[in-house]
Amino acid sequence: MAFTPVRWIGKGFKYLWTALDFSRRIVLNLLMLIILVSIAISLFSGGAKKIEDKTALLLDLKGTLVEQHTGSARETLLAEARGDIKKTTQLRDILAVLDQAAKDPQISSAVLLLDDMGGTGLPMLREVAAAIDRFKATGKPVIAWGSSFDQRQYYLAAHANEVYLHPMGSVMITGFGRYQNYYRDALDKLGVTVTVLKAGNFKSFGEPYVANAPSAEAAEAESFLYNAMWKTYTGDVEKARKLPAGSIMNGINDLSNLLTASGGDIAKLAVNTKLVDGLKTRDEIRELMLKRGIRDEQIKSFRQIPFEDYLARIKPKLFGDAVGVVVASGEISEGMAPPGSIGGLSTASLIRKAREDDSIKAIVLRVDSPGGSAFGSELIRRELELTRKAGKPVVVSMGNVAASGGYWISMASDEVIADEATITGSIGVIAILPTADKAVEKLGVHTAGSPTTWLADPFNPLRPLNPRFAEVLQGSINHTYADFTGKAAIARKTTPEKINEVAQGRVWTGAQAKERGLIDNVGSFADALKSASSRAKLPQDYRISYIEREPSKFDRFFSIFGAQTAKVLQEQFKLASVPSGLPPTAATQILNDLSWLNEVNKEGKSFTALTHCLCTTP
Repeated sequence: MAFTPVRWIGKGFKYLWTALDFSRRIVLNLLMLIILVSIAISLFSGGAKKIEDKTALLLDLKGTLVEQHTGSARETLLAEARGDIKKTTQLRDILAVLDQAAKDPQISSAVLLLDDMGGTGLPMLREVAAAIDRFKATGKPVIAWGSSFDQRQYYLAAHANEVYLHPMGSVMITGFGRYQNYYRDALDKLGVTVTVLKAGNFKSFGEPYVANAPSAEAAEAESFLYNAMWKTYTGDVEKARKLPAGSIMNGINDLSNLLTASGGDIAKLAVNTKLVDGLKTRDEIRELMLKRGIRDEQIKSFRQIPFEDYLARIKPKLFGDAVGVVVASGEISEGMAPPGSIGGLSTASLIRKAREDDSIKAIVLRVDSPGGSAFGSELIRRELELTRKAGKPVVVSMGNVAASGGYWISMASDEVIADEATITGSIGVIAILPTADKAVEKLGVHTAGSPTTWLADPFNPLRPLNPRFAEVLQGSINHTYADFTGKAAIARKTTPEKINEVAQGRVWTGAQAKERGLIDNVGSFADALKSASSRAKLPQDYRISYIEREPSKFDRFFSIFGAQTAKVLQEQFKLASVPSGLPPTAATQILNDLSWLNEVNKEGKSFTALTHCLCTTP
């Protein structure tokens, strides 16, 4: 047989390819085996050493307290690699750790460290405080320490058995409410015209863009809301610290004299007013815990277990009948949205998934949302309505905010439970239409064309608003408002007229909403779970299953291998329009407010009937 070089090269390549393919399979199979073995070890062996007796739970809360982490695992890990991630801690994790540790005989106490805890709403703080109280009720002490306490941090610290402050620290309790920027004159100077169409006298969403001060209705509603929340805050803290009623307000009103009596020492002032039990540095707290506990030679401190390490030991139940929890947190859009936000389609699909799961016997919808798209809200409400028709109970648990669209999605339920301080209601509809025709005229820019009908270019931001289009849109808003109040009347078993009296876009606290028939009961997330399990006739050992988006293959990859495997992409975001001479904080606030108008225009929200309260957690 003649020697054929091409033929022998082809055979050699074939054998080489086979060898490479075989090697690839071996490597991938070994890698998969290693991963499976690691997971098995983690699941069945706990993956950590045993907790010793007299171990203190180190509750070092970091970042903002949230209902649900935002974004995917891939996005989170990439952000970590860039160093621009904002740490968040889930409420469910804090509650799980405290409740489990309360029953754990090896955990003898808890140390609450709050320096790195960021913002959250009063309802969520009340949930955590209640869990601290449950922990204390077992006879296990809680010691809180801070280099300084802001208002939110101190609320939790006040529920500890002992509260200590750094000698150079302070307790800053400032009250609720804020000053809002109003841009009417500024926008007039820029040649920007904002038209606000709404249904509801108290729907103050667009006032900052069309006025120089709040309307009488907005001022009345805001004062009523914030004073009620302030009463809840001060009452809770005074009860926890065993202070006479009115102590906090009296202290604020007499601050100058009290500070003078303390020699100008703010930390000493906190001791004198019994807000804290003493002044200690961090090393002195360590020495205190060493005297009360057992020394751990490995870490040269008292025996302890960090919050995240203890959380990793808690293994969820995987089998048995369950209450399914769907988290609806963030603004409401119409389509698909990642975790930490609400999409009409994506959240509805999670509810449908829970309904079609035979092991899920009831659903709790945990709401923390100021609203958004009316259509997206209706997609979610309808899915809950179908769930109830299918025979599965639905209970709504309202968190920090459940207003406007956040209230809309709560209307198809067997029971609505809100915290005393939840911001809810805001049953109203609005549309905002900014135009810059006067601004471009100053630049010498003109628009012209020959559309076939007046509706061909109904909202061109470079032209004055067509009054015929405004009339059409106002009619649509009125219809959506009637639909909103009608559905609320059916849900609350009353009439649209009665709902209209407490609607009009006005926000209420949970306690005020209960008095006006907008919710069923004031209570906690635990109360909602208890109600749902009772309605489904579940045993006491039922499991809780969070219904969340399945992670993608890429998310699983990043979760296993970490962000080091990724190429970090630099994001460039410049706030080129920062007004000259303004302090950075003030400039950022103005830019945030004005950029919202740009987003309205860019995303087409101006055409949409929005059910949004534009409210934030104070």
